Parts: sequence; structure tokens; C-alpha cells
Amino acid sequence: MNENLVDEKKTMDSTSSGTLLRSLSATNLSKRLKIPPLSHPLAEIEFAPVNVPHHRRLQTAAVAFAVCLIPLSIAFFLLLCSLPPLWPLILVYLIWMAFDGAPERGGRRSPWVRSWRIWDYYTSYFPASIKKEMDLPPDRPYLFGYHPHGIIGMGAIATFGTDGTRFSQHFPGITPHLMTLSANFRLPFYRDLLMALGICSVSKRSCNYILGKGAGNAICIVIGGAAESLSAHPGTADLTLQNRMGFIKVAMQHGASLVPVFSFGENDIYEQMPNEKGTTLYSLQKHFQAVFGFTLPMFHGRGILNYNFGLMPYRRTIVSVFGRPIDVQKVERPSIEEVLKVHAQYIEEVKRIWEKYKDEYARQRTKELRII
Repeated sequence: MNENLVDEKKTMDSTSSGTLLRSLSATNLSKRLKIPPLSHPLAEIEFAPVNVPHHRRLQTAAVAFAVCLIPLSIAFFLLLCSLPPLWPLILVYLIWMAFDGAPERGGRRSPWVRSWRIWDYYTSYFPASIKKEMDLPPDRPYLFGYHPHGIIGMGAIATFGTDGTRFSQHFPGITPHLMTLSANFRLPFYRDLLMALGICSVSKRSCNYILGKGAGNAICIVIGGAAESLSAHPGTADLTLQNRMGFIKVAMQHGASLVPVFSFGENDIYEQMPNEKGTTLYSLQKHFQAVFGFTLPMFHGRGILNYNFGLMPYRRTIVSVFGRPIDVQKVERPSIEEVLKVHAQYIEEVKRIWEKYKDEYARQRTKELRII
């Protein structure tokens, strides 16, 4: 009888223990605490189908090449450094690179490199195109102001850094140079490709050198710079322009016509984490910019084999509208009043472009244009 009672007690204990363990399981706890079940991360990724057309694969490969140019250049340089027989050549190259002033003197522009087929695939990926309102005669120098910066400035590269959008056909006789940070020319091999594409340092000396060459020469400056990239959110057009006047002065010193270029869609090709002023993320980004001269937007796009996760830009149309040129008189030392007058005309032209084309090229906008 005692043995039966012991066995019954053991059975009850094991049953209650099993019930307790089941009640403490993750599933039951999540139900009691009303926590939604976690889905597998891969379930949220929309993968590209296998039967994607060949030309679209080539477009994706071209953009992936452009996005990965910096790490590819660094990896190639390190690979060469791992081969001792090449060390003397590498040393000579590094010494030459340290004293090479080409980024400040117009680079080494190659029409052949600018017309590579890969850039046609690059521009057709979005696609990117040019919309011009009037012809620009090549009888004077030009300063193109590009807006907005976007996360990386993919549209600026397509329009001014390559001939993929057929800039040479739209504006024959004008030689464009896209200007970028001098730090980009400290990277081995990457710098050489940039200069072959006609991309130069955005320093004052570099701008003066190109515009000083006279008629038919042009520079493109992304006016908003790194600060504007932090405002690059889809559906918005916040331009850092109100206090940017250095480019106006440079144009006046050379008698270069100012041409605003508004690139609709530039802000739409990447998603960026919320970083309004006053947030911790914004403060960290601005501090990083103050220390290093550029900033790091927290962004994402799509992947090579999926549509919603990665660092590739989304396939969203980019249209670069070339506004009316603002002709200025050549003044070696323009006064602040003269600069302010031309600056006001420039802003009015930017606003005019936005108002005229926003319903055609910015239908999905969530905000109107802001000059900050």
C-alpha cells in the first residue's frame, strides 16, 4: 500500500513538473505577455527571381561595381602589396602619388573611359537622364550647382562623371568636371579612375584652375555637401543653400555662368534612419563630420539578389533638370552685396525649377522644397 502511494506521488510530481515546464516555455510566455512571435529575418527579404532579364543583371552589376569601387581598389592594392617582387614598383607609385598635383589641375580626363559601356548600364539602372531647358553656348566657362546631394550623389556621377546620360550630345563643346573631396585622391588606383572620369578636387585652387582655362570649361559642385546628405530622405527636398556663397564668388571671379541643376529622384534611391536635429544620431553624425570632414548617413537600399536589404540603390528614376544660366560679369574682387544679389537670383532659379517640374518628377513627395 505504501509502495502504491509512493508511485502515485511520483506520478503526480512528474505530471506537475511537466505542466510547469510547458507553462514556462517560450511560446506560452510570449502568449501570456502578448509578445508577437519573431519571424525569421530571411522571411522579410524579397529575393529577386531567377529569370531576371540579362540586361537588368548587367545594370545591377555596373552599379555594384561603382558602389564597391573603394573597397575593390583597396583590396587590389593590398593584393599587390602581398607580392614582394612588386614592392619597388609600389614604392615608386606611392612616391609619385604623394607629389602628383593632377587632382588640383584638371585631372587626367579620358573621353574613352567616360564612354565605357559599363556607364550606359549604370545610368539605365535607375534610369538617370538629362532634361535641359535651353542650349548652353560653349563661348564661356560654366559652374553647375547640383542639388540635392543625396546619400552618395549617384545622379551627379551619372550626369557629370560619365557620359552615360549623353552630356556631350546635350551640351556639345562643354567639358564638365565633377568636383569631390580631396580625400578621395589619397586612395591608390581609385584616384586614377576618378581623374580619368574628369573628377577633380573641389578645392578653391582646383576650381580656379579649371575655370581659368576659359570658354567651354565647366565644373559641377554639389553645393550642399556632406551636411545635406543627412537630410536626404525619400520624398523630401531640403537643400543646404541659404548660407553657401563661396561658389557664387568663384563664378563671378571668372565670369562663369551659373547653372542650377535640380536632380529629381536623387533623395529617393536610399532609405535613411530618422535623424532629426536634436537626436543622438544626428549629434554623432555632425561630430563625425567636424572631425573627418565628411559624414556617415545611416542608410540602406536593396541588395544584388534581393529588393529590400543591402547597400545598392533602389531602381528609382533620376532626372537632372538643367535650369536657365545666370550670366555674371567678371569681377576679380566682388563685394558682399554683389555676391548676395547673384545668390538671390540663383535661389530663385532653383525654386522656379522645383515649382515647374515637381508635379512631373516628384509626384511621391511628402514635403515641399526647403532652403536651409
